[in-house]
Amino acid sequence: MPHASVNAHLDNAIAALPPGALAVGYSGGADSSVLLHALARSPRARARGLRAIHVDHGLHADSAAWSAHCREAAAELDIAIDIVRVEVDRDGGGGLEDAARGARRAAFERLLRPGEILALAHHRDDQAETVLLKLLRGAGPEGLAAMRGLRTFAAGYLWRPLLGLPRSTLRAYAGEHGLRWLDDPSNADTRLRRNFLRCEILPRLRARWPAAEVALAHSAAWAGHAADFIDAEARTALIRLHGSDPATLVWRGWLALPAALRGPVLRLWLRELRLAEPAHFHVDELERQLHGAGDDRLPCVRFADTELRRYRDLLYALHPLPALPADWEAAWDGGAALGLPGGGTLELSPPQKLEPPLLVRYRRGGERIRPAGAAHTRELRLLLQEAGVPPWLRGRIPLVFRAGELIAVGNLCFAAAAAGPRMRIRFDPLARR
Repeated sequence: MPHASVNAHLDNAIAALPPGALAVGYSGGADSSVLLHALARSPRARARGLRAIHVDHGLHADSAAWSAHCREAAAELDIAIDIVRVEVDRDGGGGLEDAARGARRAAFERLLRPGEILALAHHRDDQAETVLLKLLRGAGPEGLAAMRGLRTFAAGYLWRPLLGLPRSTLRAYAGEHGLRWLDDPSNADTRLRRNFLRCEILPRLRARWPAAEVALAHSAAWAGHAADFIDAEARTALIRLHGSDPATLVWRGWLALPAALRGPVLRLWLRELRLAEPAHFHVDELERQLHGAGDDRLPCVRFADTELRRYRDLLYALHPLPALPADWEAAWDGGAALGLPGGGTLELSPPQKLEPPLLVRYRRGGERIRPAGAAHTRELRLLLQEAGVPPWLRGRIPLVFRAGELIAVGNLCFAAAAAGPRMRIRFDPLARR
């Protein structure tokens, strides 16, 4: 019987979960109605603490009535429910479907409690649709793995316990228990990508290959295993390829990786730095530039809010640098930290008030300094090269002058003339005003 297979399936799935309360993402549709009803009948689910979350997108004239239906259905099951209204950006450029999904996800992230497990009602037919969508986007193994049964999400987990069951089993369960659900009219709109696959493509595939959904779900599982293996290998490779600064990577070592690892290592690195991840063509362009650029060149690949730049043996990842104001300079008495327009701060250690104040500015060309312990003055340009400062950062290091003489280059180099009363200049390039 349908209820036996659904209830037994859920009880087995609950037993394998990590500790945590359960929350059901409840739209009021057929699938989430089955999931909420079946979990409400499960002593194991009740024992964990069970509630529902309904997200009202406000995209339909009846959305308030749908919220009321969800509230009543949860009350009949003696399940607490949180109903949250979200604003969907209709003009974001990514399409209404993606915008609604993003707004719903953000609401779930806000509402999920620490350690709580959010249950969603995606089933095997949904998985097949997702695999096809990912294929049509040119996804790799991680994308083709489609929806995972359990993964970390926000402060807890995201759980899809019905992925192994077909839609037909869920509908049979709903019919057997006389469940009432809402039919969203947008589900028939074949202008939406997923609806087009569901209504136009999958029925034709099923007519020729009756087990199409099963096969696609199996492919997703195999792709998931491959993606997990690649991720583990990428993490090992990244540890080996890191430069002394986490925002650097040994680029020749990266190029020497197998093709299957280069993209994942790059994406993992940037994800850890909280920078944008590249599309596959950005990875291809980076490989092309690194292979083709001579030692005197400075390859750079830009995408979103991220730049990848090569200098000597390292690949650098950074946000695009803001332009510096022309001829900027500032008087600084050392009594407080000085915020710099190019990012970072200058401070004296220990803080002390200097009279007359020092002058701080950026490079303008031709500067020279006599480093402490050196017999002769040196060109600043050569000192920065010898210190391995990347070219795009050389103009952003603050120069400190006293009575017209250069006495400090950030915290990189100090002149003999700076050896005053315990004066040490600290430059933190990451600090902001």
